[in-house]
Amino acid sequence: MAIIDYNEIKPGKCIVLKGEPYIVMSSHVAQKQKRRPTNQTKLKHLVTGRVVEETFQQSDRAEEADIETKEIKYLYSGKGESWFCSIKDPSDRFSLKTEVLDGKEGFLKPNTNVTAMLFDDNVISVRLPIKVELLVKEAPPAVRGNTVSGGSNNVTLETGATINVPMFIHEGDLIRINTETGTYAERVDKK
Repeated sequence: MAIIDYNEIKPGKCIVLKGEPYIVMSSHVAQKQKRRPTNQTKLKHLVTGRVVEETFQQSDRAEEADIETKEIKYLYSGKGESWFCSIKDPSDRFSLKTEVLDGKEGFLKPNTNVTAMLFDDNVISVRLPIKVELLVKEAPPAVRGNTVSGGSNNVTLETGATINVPMFIHEGDLIRINTETGTYAERVDKK
């Protein structure tokens, strides 16, 4: 359990505030005239996703959160739950509320490895691979001269998720998607 000073609370650090885990999104150490410096931060709760603003004084200290990571395998989602298993032991299955995937379950195929973040031996969030490859299941036909929509189509992926892609993407194409932004990255050549 590491204790850090107010000015060491920087973006990317995980801290414990009032017994809860937060990740620092932004921080700014400022000194107003004739006053002691403060660190104004924006923190995101690692379980609920709620963002709070917190100001740390020069005399404040924070406990660095002991966040462990563990590779797990995604199985499926349904009825508000997502099921996972241990990579080493597929019979070691467990479910989490689908909210832990932060709305990104549409970018996960069964048997995809993901990274679970644990705090006090509880899974608090799941990190997906940054880019995933998915098959386009349904794509409206591209109509020549139809550039009103900016030259993009709304397609349905094999997982059921829908995203906007350029008009040259057709049904059956394999595309790469950035899971952090939820956007089309590129078309993948079929081997």
